[in-house]
Amino acid sequence: MNKPNTTTMTSRPLLALTMIAGTAAMMIPSTALAQDSDYSNLPDQITLTGTVRDFNERTVAGGHTDFEFRPSGGFGHYMGIVSDYLNENDKPVFNSTGYKVSSNWTDANGRKIIQSKDYIAPREGDHQGSLGSAAGAIHDAASLDQWFRNVPGVNVSKPLDLTLVRQAGSNVYVFDDKRDATYASLGGFFPINGDLFGNSANNNKNFHFTFELQTEFSYEEDSGQVFTFTGDDDVWVFVDGRLVIDIGGVHSAVSQTIELDRLDWLEDGQRYKLSFFFAERHRTQSNFRIETTMQLRTVQLPPTAALYD
Repeated sequence: MNKPNTTTMTSRPLLALTMIAGTAAMMIPSTALAQDSDYSNLPDQITLTGTVRDFNERTVAGGHTDFEFRPSGGFGHYMGIVSDYLNENDKPVFNSTGYKVSSNWTDANGRKIIQSKDYIAPREGDHQGSLGSAAGAIHDAASLDQWFRNVPGVNVSKPLDLTLVRQAGSNVYVFDDKRDATYASLGGFFPINGDLFGNSANNNKNFHFTFELQTEFSYEEDSGQVFTFTGDDDVWVFVDGRLVIDIGGVHSAVSQTIELDRLDWLEDGQRYKLSFFFAERHRTQSNFRIETTMQLRTVQLPPTAALYD
């Protein structure tokens, strides 16, 4: 009886297995490449241009009363300082001196969100927060009115660029002062050190300024567009003129997120404005991080006013 050729018999299934494994191996990188290619048409960076306005602190002659100010209710996160809608000039409108946040509103993922609004759709898993009584986070309507306007003798301004970097293999854009080449070495978001009115008293940093961005984006329904800010001090974000992020007050870094699919008045494929307002009002930190899947672009650069205009 002839002995079977075991070498031949075993090599055939091995060859078949090798071919199958080779095919599978070829499929894995192609799938990964397909995922990466979903975003290959997106720009690697988005540069937005806004306006930074410098203020002197309240203890300096001509200083602004809200800068280097301790709220009567103590430092912390306040909501309700500005109204829910921008005015006809796309500026925030004074609503109150603020209500200190006792507990945060959060979504099902534990992300902090704005308090309930009739124009923001609730979702399963949202957790209701609470506010304390009115507690003096700023002075009044007149003082707020100067934050994002050029006021001779009160502030001076200049254009300021922010570059958001697309994260590898994704459609997420991030500006983070801790990772940005310009700001990482400065110890925070300090765009005007030694500039405009100059550094704060007895310090090598300028702690008292505001920053305004006017941008636009195209809404993509059910695509999961999201905008998150983390930082300090006051931050207000408006979409189509309606308040969607409310981080008022003098505090350490606070985060809030808005999912655009909650804004059920937005129409797929239409363009809308996102207006962003930031204030740095107190020593000794300045934190600033934007994370978004929206492809924003600057639509309106507010006028600037140099020191000697």
